[in-house]
Amino acid sequence: MDALDLSLLTASLVTFFVVIDPIGVAPIFASLTEGSDAAHKRIMAIKSVLIATAVLFGFAFAGEWLLSALHVSLDAFRAAGGVLLFMLALDMIFETRSKRREERAEALNDADEKIPGTNEDISVFPMAIPMLAGPGAIASIMLFMNEAAGDRIGQVLVFAGMGANLVLCLVLFLAVGWIMRVIGDTLAAMITRILGVILAALAAQFIFDGIAGALLAG
Repeated sequence: MDALDLSLLTASLVTFFVVIDPIGVAPIFASLTEGSDAAHKRIMAIKSVLIATAVLFGFAFAGEWLLSALHVSLDAFRAAGGVLLFMLALDMIFETRSKRREERAEALNDADEKIPGTNEDISVFPMAIPMLAGPGAIASIMLFMNEAAGDRIGQVLVFAGMGANLVLCLVLFLAVGWIMRVIGDTLAAMITRILGVILAALAAQFIFDGIAGALLAG
């Protein structure tokens, strides 16, 4: 491996660590799967990482063509992702998810079924998209693949940097439920609200960046 390949691998590792943020999304995964059984959490962890991997692979090879064909810019994609994240942040701050679960439970209180919502499928949205394979990760994989165009080794190193961060996400997702149980319900609820505020700020930043990029491009 020459210096150029090592530089590309390092840049890929660091960039995807920042844009995917495994340490930051793990507590969010725990909050979104709160009340689910262990098997469901494990399935959600695996599915979310696999779906995010497939999405990033798809955009790595066909992202530029797809957005161009749809006449959608990366800035517009970034702004849309910000709106989705902001909606999720509001749910976390005001605990509307819990209220919806209670309403569904009351509606089916005579049914011999599991309470819906406790095993809600969050693997596609919001975990895979836009938490893991968000606008930042999609833009990064497209830029790195463009930089390594025609260089097979370089492309493999880019995917290695991306894959290492997604594997770290999977490990943290599988372990974070136990960590959240240790800290207790009160502290977990407080963390959920704090993360919601931070997520709202991140969403606003995505929206601002998208608008600013569109204005500069115009």
